[in-house]
Amino acid sequence: MIMSMTGYASASAELDICSLTLELRAVNYRYLDVQMRMAAELRSFESFLREAITSKLQRGKVECRINYVARSEQLPATLNHALLKQLAALNNAVQSALPDSASLTVADVLHWNGMLDTPDPSNDKLRISLLELLDIALHDFSASRAREGNKIKEFLLLRIEKLEKLIEDVIPRVPMAIAAYTQKITTRLQDAMLDNDHERIRQEIALFTSKIDVDEELSRLNSHITEMRRILSVGGTVGKRLDFLMQELNREANTLGSKSVDVEVSRCAMELKVLIEQMREQIQNLE
Repeated sequence: MIMSMTGYASASAELDICSLTLELRAVNYRYLDVQMRMAAELRSFESFLREAITSKLQRGKVECRINYVARSEQLPATLNHALLKQLAALNNAVQSALPDSASLTVADVLHWNGMLDTPDPSNDKLRISLLELLDIALHDFSASRAREGNKIKEFLLLRIEKLEKLIEDVIPRVPMAIAAYTQKITTRLQDAMLDNDHERIRQEIALFTSKIDVDEELSRLNSHITEMRRILSVGGTVGKRLDFLMQELNREANTLGSKSVDVEVSRCAMELKVLIEQMREQIQNLE
């Protein structure tokens, strides 16, 4: 299976004490970069969540965002009586020293930091719930990336077929160019001399042939395309290997274009480069 680095998935859960929503989203990146976004109440779980994500992914810039909403209506608050006594004593002391000062209101007391004690959610229960959510999200996330990866694979295979057709069209053009040049140089030498200088003609043709010989480039192009097909059929982590092959294909296409003395060969070389660039852009998204 070939995986894209881009993807999105989410999972939610309603607990007695809170509601949780976990989102995973990713874009292409050279390495694996996991960024965690979560409420302060969940920070203690960050390390094991990060570890679970990195064990499943290889490359990509991944953001894991967890929304946490406490159910205050199901977590009855109680007064911190010890703190309340301290505040009452302090309030009386201030009133005695400054009779004109305003006394603390009920709202002041209730909003005092630490005055209302709410039960903390169970760490074990939250851990289990978060792991379950992450498993669900990772499963959907992988499925999303696999679907995208399959689309890219189909895109690449179609381009490979076009590459092979272009190379097939180029192969007979070189002998035709040599034959045309042979006729041209022969005619020129015949016009310049009373008798044919067969040795001079052979030398010119040999020099011309060596300059435009692209058999090696065509062979390497076919070899790289065969390797691309093999990599795509095997699957797995293919992005970096395919990206390297794009560089090699582009190098051979450039050489083919620079050696061309035929308009059709030049056109084919240009179309090869366009197709290679289209494939390279898509390969950047593969894990």
